[in-house]
Amino acid sequence: MKRILTLLLLLGMAAVIAVILDARHALGTPVGGEARTVFIQSGSSFRTVVGQLESLGVIRTPRHALYVRAWARVRGQASRVRSGEYEIEPGMTLPQVLNLMVSGRHKQYRLTIVEGSTFSQLRAQLAAHDAIDNRLADQDAPAVMTAIGAEGEHPEGRFMPDTYYFPRGFTDQAFLKRAYNAMATHLEQAWAGRADDLPLENAYDALKLASIIEKETGVPAERDRIAGVFVRRLQRGMLLQTDPVVIYGIEDFDGNLRRVHLRSDGPYNSYRRPGLPPTPIALPGRESIHAALHPADGDSLYFVSRGDGSHKFSATLAEHNRAVRKYQLNKP
Repeated sequence: MKRILTLLLLLGMAAVIAVILDARHALGTPVGGEARTVFIQSGSSFRTVVGQLESLGVIRTPRHALYVRAWARVRGQASRVRSGEYEIEPGMTLPQVLNLMVSGRHKQYRLTIVEGSTFSQLRAQLAAHDAIDNRLADQDAPAVMTAIGAEGEHPEGRFMPDTYYFPRGFTDQAFLKRAYNAMATHLEQAWAGRADDLPLENAYDALKLASIIEKETGVPAERDRIAGVFVRRLQRGMLLQTDPVVIYGIEDFDGNLRRVHLRSDGPYNSYRRPGLPPTPIALPGRESIHAALHPADGDSLYFVSRGDGSHKFSATLAEHNRAVRKYQLNKP
């Protein structure tokens, strides 16, 4: 009898050791295959979470599921898993997967606001993003600004171009608030460090000028020179005569700027109205804001596109007209 009991004890110990070794192997083996995404709903039980991981192939067998449940309970993680969307990368072990879901480090999506885009284009981006919860899609611009705490402000130019990261379910309201705050903070700091003797009354004027600079050139090295031209024109009381401002004021612009557009009076016709436009015409980036507040010195009052993205700058109208004939009309 003693031998039998001893044998049974040895067999039991061997079985326990085998289970322990199997569990260590299961928990220590990296998850194979491609990255997987799991979405845990609020209120899900840990058994439900384990079932989701099984269906995704992260947990390979029911036996491994038992190991995971035991591990989580021993470590007090079973009740601490947070709802949300998680990306499980190849190479992660099952304990690392549990740590991820306990940490709440959700899968991140991104959306880039491009310098020079408009508020309407930004709203279209938000509406098309499948991870954004669009709650303001049917609201007009004034209602949107009220929703983000900026009642009465015109939305154009108010949102900082940048790449933003967020989890699934992030609302358009929260996104716009974040981009609005980023612009407000940056503009305040930039305005405080502005150059002296600028013909700008306030930071909003700087935002208007920066938006024009953003639309006038895609060559970073030219931004401060473009700014210099517009600043000197403002100082001398000259019309800005900039096409992007006129285009912004044309409803349903078809891509062809005509003489009739330049002759038609309106708040955005910079060929007829002096000074800056009533609002920004786009969402300017940091570099254009810096250029608006730190324009380059010089005597140029005109510029014309060379057709390659760069511009020819001129100090006199006669010189400018020669540049127009050369670069726009292809005449010597």
